[in-house]
Amino acid sequence: MKALKTTALAALVAALALVLAAPALAAEKPAFKQFPYTVDAAFVKNVVDGKVKAVLIDSRPYRKKYLKGHVPGAISLPTSKFAKLAPAKLPGDKNALLVFYCGGLKCALSHKAAFKAQKIGYKNIVVFATGYPSWKKAYGPGPAGAEQTAKQPFKQFPYIVEAAFVKDVIDGKKLGLVIDARPYKKKFVKGHIPGAISLPTSKFNKMKGLLPADQDAMLVFYCGGLKCALSHKAAFKAQKMGYKNVKVYAKGYPNWKKTYGAGVAVAAAAPKKAAAPKKTVKKSLKAGKEEGSIDLALFKQIVKERPDSVYMVDVRDPHEFKAGHFKGAVNIPTDDLEKKLAKLPTSKPIVFVCSTGARSGESFYMMQDQRPELKEVYYLDAEVTFNKDGSYKITPPK
Repeated sequence: MKALKTTALAALVAALALVLAAPALAAEKPAFKQFPYTVDAAFVKNVVDGKVKAVLIDSRPYRKKYLKGHVPGAISLPTSKFAKLAPAKLPGDKNALLVFYCGGLKCALSHKAAFKAQKIGYKNIVVFATGYPSWKKAYGPGPAGAEQTAKQPFKQFPYIVEAAFVKDVIDGKKLGLVIDARPYKKKFVKGHIPGAISLPTSKFNKMKGLLPADQDAMLVFYCGGLKCALSHKAAFKAQKMGYKNVKVYAKGYPNWKKTYGAGVAVAAAAPKKAAAPKKTVKKSLKAGKEEGSIDLALFKQIVKERPDSVYMVDVRDPHEFKAGHFKGAVNIPTDDLEKKLAKLPTSKPIVFVCSTGARSGESFYMMQDQRPELKEVYYLDAEVTFNKDGSYKITPPK
């Protein structure tokens, strides 16, 4: 029996799985060329549970199959798009264990993908031959929808990468530039992926000179997670400029922290000596924990009881606003906000809102830069989900 080049645990479990899977494969006698190394559902469960380190890969069509249900944690890499997507989806380490699966014993996609991966140099490859039907039977249906994903109300960039891919870029295994699309003061300074540069989407046009001259260079944008549109918007802007190798780490900084720990924070500048004391300005609204934010409980009360007491500016894109918004809010997308700041009314406190706190926070600092005389300006530092029935859910930021 051929041995897998992986950890002792993975090799042992894989060897057992080969024995278990062989009779089933022999009985089916599929008419396509089968990959020689196969594993069973129990092995895949160990991968899902983190007992075996491997990359799970769903070889089925993305919309027709993956979105309707997949093994938890599996990435989508349809075999029909293998050549186009593999460089972005697969890890840089050619010794990493790859586990391909598709629709069961009669499905050739996972076997074809395994051979393709082997051809480009990957050394530790197995096929979960009984595939997703076997997983459902043993452990129940997997998550539906894209984990990156598909139901967000903003236009998503099509080329998505995972944390392992970004780690390869940071470690120099892949050549590229990692770009933080979040607000500099509110987010980047407090923590970011090591080696990333700050290029806030709202200042993209002014700061695009930070991008490399070589338009074949790989650019990887990220922001505040799956509900954050900033990285997608920046990626489209870069693509429009002519950059050909652009990707988005859609799960963003929250996923990076969960996977690899907190990133790098920028040290605060030392206070100037003999600085004049700042004049305390009494504000009418209670502030939140973060600079410029509004108290979450107070905001909920305002929205519910007296939305007309503030001038609420929703800085999401128009189609996001149309899908659901707070009563009384006006829509001024971040792309248009800078040229409209001078005309914002000052008769009421101004509160910027979005879906994650990223764009609203960026708007707050934009206002600080351009109209520092205004003191009654806040932003909502929270995650907001709007439902079709007009209801909404506000939760603290992750």
